[in-house]
Amino acid sequence: MQAPLLWADRGQSLAFDDEAGLHGTQWLGVSRLANFRLRAPLFSVWLQVRGSATFEAREGSFRLDAGDWIAFERDSLPELQAGRTGLTLGLLLSQDVLRTLVQSRGCGLFAGRGSIPRGERALTLRLWRQAMRGNDGPGAATPGIGEHIRRMQPLLMQLSLLQGELAARLGRCPGRSHTRKRQVFGRLQRARLFLEGHRHRVVTLTELAELTSFSNWYLSKTFHSIYDECPQAASQRVRLQHACELLATTSLVIGEVGVACGFENACSFSRAFRGYVGMTASEYRARARAGLPSPAKPPAVRGKAAALAYS
Repeated sequence: MQAPLLWADRGQSLAFDDEAGLHGTQWLGVSRLANFRLRAPLFSVWLQVRGSATFEAREGSFRLDAGDWIAFERDSLPELQAGRTGLTLGLLLSQDVLRTLVQSRGCGLFAGRGSIPRGERALTLRLWRQAMRGNDGPGAATPGIGEHIRRMQPLLMQLSLLQGELAARLGRCPGRSHTRKRQVFGRLQRARLFLEGHRHRVVTLTELAELTSFSNWYLSKTFHSIYDECPQAASQRVRLQHACELLATTSLVIGEVGVACGFENACSFSRAFRGYVGMTASEYRARARAGLPSPAKPPAVRGKAAALAYS
């Protein structure tokens, strides 16, 4: 049920396309400028242990720093490029594992991203390593899917806890059955991830509707009921959070920051930024460079606060 660890290191390239051959889990390691491509429709979870990594997927482009995690749906087909000192651990889950996880444990995993609290990082990594090593001795019989889930339970429960904020939102999702709620919520989570993966531009409602296979009306209504904001507002929030990150970490001039975040001109960017943060972009940059505390209406800048996806 559990395949041997696949590892790419020091600029190597690695791909996985054996969906039919995976009936449990596949463990992956990508480090030091190595590259990985997932070519099979499998749910994947990734943990950044050190350094950084960049992902390209159907939902867009993402950067992970140490302590971050990200999860992709089956047809996202992510490609990962590790940074110079990066170390990323990956886990591919078959449909059998996902189905049994929901049926037997009452929990599941969704597409999304986040940051592991510092107090939880050592525990998460230890559980990851224990589950990856497994406890099948040489010559041991191959366990069934139920036994496989039992052995992986501590890690799977920890990953579910990292997505704990989603449980309350799942309850808001429309649907007569729990299965239907999960289906709808999974699509909405993917739409939310798509917004973050395209934080350099305005994402239209039509794009999200096509991604989720919902009508514009149903998507907008359901998105707002779950996340307390409409998709258009979420798009602007994500882009302004990106602007805060660029202001704090780059030397781009203010106008260039606005363009990099999908604003048509400097005036529209200035108005939106001041309305969101409560100060001008220049003032925000000066405070960030001086190491001063966040303003009264701080954006959730990744790496300094909670994860962007779950702000």
